[in-house]
Amino acid sequence: MADAFSSSSETVIQRVVDVTVKTNTPPEKLEELYQIKKICDFISQHQFQKVALQFPDELLVDSVAIAVEIERHSNAKPFILGDTSYGSCCVDEVAAEHVGADCIVHYGRTCLSPSKRLPLMYVFERRPLDVDKCASTFRELYPDSQSHIIILYDVNYVHAMNDLVTLLSPEYPNLVASELVVEGEQCYSHGRIRQHDDTCQSEQDNRQVICQFGRQFSLKSGSSITDYSMFYVGQEGAALRNFMMTWNRCSFCSFDPITMTGRTESVSINRALMKRYYAIERAKDANVVGILVGTLGVADYLTIIQQLKETIHRAGKKSYMFAMGKLNVPKLANFLEIDIFVLIACPENSLLDSSEFYKPVVTPFEMEVACNKNREWSEEYVTDFRRLLPGGQSHVPLADQQEEGDETDMSLITGALRSHNLLSMEPAVSSYGSSVVLRNQTLTVANTNSAASFLAERSWRGLEQKLGETPVVKAVEGRRGIAIAYEEEGTS
Repeated sequence: MADAFSSSSETVIQRVVDVTVKTNTPPEKLEELYQIKKICDFISQHQFQKVALQFPDELLVDSVAIAVEIERHSNAKPFILGDTSYGSCCVDEVAAEHVGADCIVHYGRTCLSPSKRLPLMYVFERRPLDVDKCASTFRELYPDSQSHIIILYDVNYVHAMNDLVTLLSPEYPNLVASELVVEGEQCYSHGRIRQHDDTCQSEQDNRQVICQFGRQFSLKSGSSITDYSMFYVGQEGAALRNFMMTWNRCSFCSFDPITMTGRTESVSINRALMKRYYAIERAKDANVVGILVGTLGVADYLTIIQQLKETIHRAGKKSYMFAMGKLNVPKLANFLEIDIFVLIACPENSLLDSSEFYKPVVTPFEMEVACNKNREWSEEYVTDFRRLLPGGQSHVPLADQQEEGDETDMSLITGALRSHNLLSMEPAVSSYGSSVVLRNQTLTVANTNSAASFLAERSWRGLEQKLGETPVVKAVEGRRGIAIAYEEEGTS
């Protein structure tokens, strides 16, 4: 095998990389897969003039053909949204507003997070499912017909769920099938998804109705969700991971429609929770927190930002806000002054694996566990930040500042003592410089170096305007070619 590092620059540039790309859907199947007629009826009914069509990367190959058909059968002008600002599972309302769209049509799988700016229609990809094979696998995984089981599924398989439940219901009387629901009166999907109502998490006809992550199901009277097992139809990914972290006391089995195999999910969820708890300890040790805005479309994202700022400040930490689109290691590596990042995103995208990042990335729930003395680490794990807001089912008010005091505890990572309330005291004027102040009346010294002072010490601080310092010159033609061989340089 050739060593990749021994290849010449020209060889690397000319190398061909094989990439698996979805082939174009035949024109006669576009209607069946993408519901073009229903979309045109939706557009005509509401007299929309500009329509934003949002596609995930794997469906972009059909985007032009779909846009042409929609423009041909309606009076609207379609705009294709390809590279979304954040996760493709969320509705990209910001990109749609940039083109002045009247509505959005979202294709493919989605997290069903609520968005409220523009009228929205979901079109799920109709992925094939062998219902008979799925049912037989279900029977193998659950030989006891009296088992209490809840069926969850990827949204792209919702078209086959009625057939699956019809096969299994006569044999399993305690089977519960979840259904898709969505918040907001401006969401449309023509029967496959229904509007959210006020019965979620309430007692209705002696049955507890649970509504979370766009799924709704009811439990028998007197039972709790821990009495049920979960059967998931779909591939391993963010949706299944989110379900398992949230309902971590339930056993999970899954069926992969691609490989047509089922399995019992391992108990590694406990290991995952311990990793998240380690990140919480890192958050407790942190002095400077970076708030990463990972969504501009999920409802109430501004409210959770303000709540996080207050929570972090009350814990004696500094916070800075970043909006940088899709995250990667090089982007976050530019901010070495940040001790830890907290990501505000939809439930599926918030559980970011930060093992490759230089600094940990935690969820709003984990940051609250680290900073809010009234919230304790328990069996409950919250991935939906909207549940943390006032009125949410997992909201915990901050402790009264007068009762907080200036308590200390020991870090489980470094073994050092740490204080929770450094910023609640009025800073005293210190002769030691601006970075050292008196923390309290006992004359304990606290170092409060900010990220701003860290930035001031850098030799390079990013792009600087230097208004009035740079001379104005005429534009000239630059070099042509690539960096290793510009055209005017010739060959040596």
